[in-house]
Amino acid sequence: MIEVEVSTETWALKRPFRITGHEFRSVDLLCVTLRENGYAGRGEGTGVYYLDETGEGMAEQALSIAADLRNGAGRQELLELLPTGGARNAVDCALWDLEAKRADKRIWELTAIYPGQTSSSLTVGIGSLDEMANAARTLDTQTIKVKLDGEFPLERLTAIREVRPDAEIIVDVNGGWTFEQLVEVAPAAARLGVAMIEQPLPRGADDQLEGYKSPVPLCADESCLSLAEFEQAARRYQMINIKLDKCGGLTEGLLLAERAEAAGIELMVGNMMGTSLAMAPAYVVAQLCRYADLDGALFLEGDRDHAMQFADGILSAPTAELWG
Repeated sequence: MIEVEVSTETWALKRPFRITGHEFRSVDLLCVTLRENGYAGRGEGTGVYYLDETGEGMAEQALSIAADLRNGAGRQELLELLPTGGARNAVDCALWDLEAKRADKRIWELTAIYPGQTSSSLTVGIGSLDEMANAARTLDTQTIKVKLDGEFPLERLTAIREVRPDAEIIVDVNGGWTFEQLVEVAPAAARLGVAMIEQPLPRGADDQLEGYKSPVPLCADESCLSLAEFEQAARRYQMINIKLDKCGGLTEGLLLAERAEAAGIELMVGNMMGTSLAMAPAYVVAQLCRYADLDGALFLEGDRDHAMQFADGILSAPTAELWG
């Protein structure tokens, strides 16, 4: 019988991180450990902040299915037992890790998805022009993700392009623009060499994208939480950002990637911040994606033991001691 351990942790950020409509100073994490016959599988989830998920709420969700897990419920049953979100992600990833430990196999063998050299973008949060340019100048990566809102988007992009003419720049607006602003900004962003614009319009207010031909490819984040929202997002965007906390775990994340590939939609994998324990299962999805944005642990004051490493724009694969 599986033993279920659930706890919440708060990890401080090195410095405040600002995006459209929100500033992060710390992150609340749900940690789930499943134990069976001397084996332990771990998973970590972060609440989806714009859906008002909290550490306490995620813990309640996970504990509500403890009896089901003790009685043998697995990853497929989990898809019905819990809604999408951080709690299901933590439990799902713990089940994957436990399965790997019991079978004495790596996650690559279980999924038939094998790791290659995986680069990750690094992120510049919203700040003054000088702050954002200085941050971009120091980033150890060829792909820079720039957070923008509705204020001075082109000025901020220009400042970053001037100090990083070598970099591939992708933009994340977190729903901070109007459709009119997108139409105005996108051509100039294309001239600056911006490779992709993520979530330009708010969730639930992006129907005008149907039929719009953007000069820069558009990526859905908040507008595609899970598999249930894929068909609508595919009519409006050319790329989907899979985040395991949004879709509720690696199991659904892989199903979403399969659906996107069949539909000819490109993929990105992202994160809601978290330690290397959260980045590790997302690393599996990264092998299927054009872009990986798995720098969440780098924002924290600390990290787990056996942490994943980042150097010269390359993110290391997770070790078995960490996860999977």
